[in-house]
Amino acid sequence: MRFGTQVLVLQLACVTAVVAVCTAVFVWLGVQQLRSEAESSALSIARTVAVDGDVRAEVARISAEPGTPAAVELRGGALESLAADVQERTGALFVVITDDQGIRLAHPDPDRLGEVVSTSFEDALAGRETVGWDSGTLGESARAKVPVREPGGTEPVGEVSVGFARASVFGELPVLIVGIVIAALAAVAVGVLASLVLRRRLERLTLGVQPEELAGMVQNQAAVLDGVGDGVLASDPEGTVTVANSTAVALLGAGDLVGRKVRDLDLPAAVRDAILSPASGAEPLPLGERVVFIDTHPVSRGQRDLGLIAIIRDRTDIVGLTERLETVAAMTNALRVQRHEFANRLHVTAGLIDAGRVADARTYLDGIREVADDGAPTLHDLGEPFLESFLEAKAVHAAERGVWLRVGDDSLVLGVVDLPEDVATVLGNLIDNAVAAAVRGREPRWVEVELLDEADTLVATVTDSGPGMPDGGIPSPTRRQPADPDAVHGHGIGLPLAHEIATRLGGVVWLADAGGHDGHGAVFCARMPGVMRAASAARLEEGHPS
Repeated sequence: MRFGTQVLVLQLACVTAVVAVCTAVFVWLGVQQLRSEAESSALSIARTVAVDGDVRAEVARISAEPGTPAAVELRGGALESLAADVQERTGALFVVITDDQGIRLAHPDPDRLGEVVSTSFEDALAGRETVGWDSGTLGESARAKVPVREPGGTEPVGEVSVGFARASVFGELPVLIVGIVIAALAAVAVGVLASLVLRRRLERLTLGVQPEELAGMVQNQAAVLDGVGDGVLASDPEGTVTVANSTAVALLGAGDLVGRKVRDLDLPAAVRDAILSPASGAEPLPLGERVVFIDTHPVSRGQRDLGLIAIIRDRTDIVGLTERLETVAAMTNALRVQRHEFANRLHVTAGLIDAGRVADARTYLDGIREVADDGAPTLHDLGEPFLESFLEAKAVHAAERGVWLRVGDDSLVLGVVDLPEDVATVLGNLIDNAVAAAVRGREPRWVEVELLDEADTLVATVTDSGPGMPDGGIPSPTRRQPADPDAVHGHGIGLPLAHEIATRLGGVVWLADAGGHDGHGAVFCARMPGVMRAASAARLEEGHPS
């Protein structure tokens, strides 16, 4: 049996039981009320008859006479006529009048006149009124007994007994019961209707899923939400968070999420938009110190819209690894080019020597040395092995795009890079953006890098020959950057990521000059504390500048 049907049956059983109990109580109360009304009527009639002056006088006269009055004398007498008249007018079963010995002076059955009553009369002759149900010669009835007092005195000289038959008392009971039953059936009908409405409402709220299915769904949900490594965030059509696993809470860092509006969460605008927009997370988004991808999909059951579910994937490690791989690839490419160039020079030199042209070979080698020594300081002048190899790789990559990468004359690095990954990410993104900007500029195309260190802090300045920054600012790391192939600065996530890494280190990336004048483009600076360590004394004694 389906849960909805079970609930309906249970509710109907409860309603029926309540109505049955209430019906029984109302019937009992009705019976008691009818009994009480009959007793009250009997008492009132008996009092009225007992205080009648003729009745008091006649009963006192008969009680004062010795012996028992004869039935023949009582038939058709004043008391008999009065009692019959009262009985007829009130619909009573009987109106009986007795003397002080309990002898019937008036009775509906003339044959009973002159006889002692069949029920007790001591209380009435003692001056007390009694009311109750009793059985006599005329059957069970609701009866009242009232003393008849002597004229002008208080001494009881007889009694008046008035009774109503059970059939007359409960004659209205069937009508009362019918009314109660009709009301009970109406209550049951209302209960059935309410149960059906509640059942339909329950099935609509649970989407027709039964409780045992709900239990299984809760178990599956807990297993899925806690078992996956990605963040899961579900919101209803109004944008209120309904489900959030621990991974989502940790990634978003917004505290308790369930029950809050996504728009009200303290999150970057791009992240909020991604959570509320059904789309595939093709673009990485910076979120604090992390880089995340957000896939959002609509959820529905039948024709009902249930909202959205967002899968939040932490790709910080992957992005960092990608940056490292790009650096290694750039260095490998630079070594490949250098090896190729060196092999070509060896072939030329060997060819000249084999041809016996030693003087020409000497001249060729001198020319190569002069070209290497001419112009700006070479990259190896830095003296820091990581920075030299990294910048050489970047220089080769820039040269392939027609851009000359050089190290500024004011560069001075005395320490050794201690966090090469972070330095490569920040400096590499600044250089890549500068090269892209220089490609868009006029000849000659160049990028200049200046590096200075102080204690554990490295400060880098990157200048290019491009057109400059038209908006004059760093693209915000809290919003998506357009994947525009013509963009030069803030393209993709590189610059925001560099900014985030520098901020995490306690430093900053800033735009020193928007450029576009004085023959140079934008000038970006980066300050990275904690990435350097002091050089060994041996290196200083060898005369290296760093």
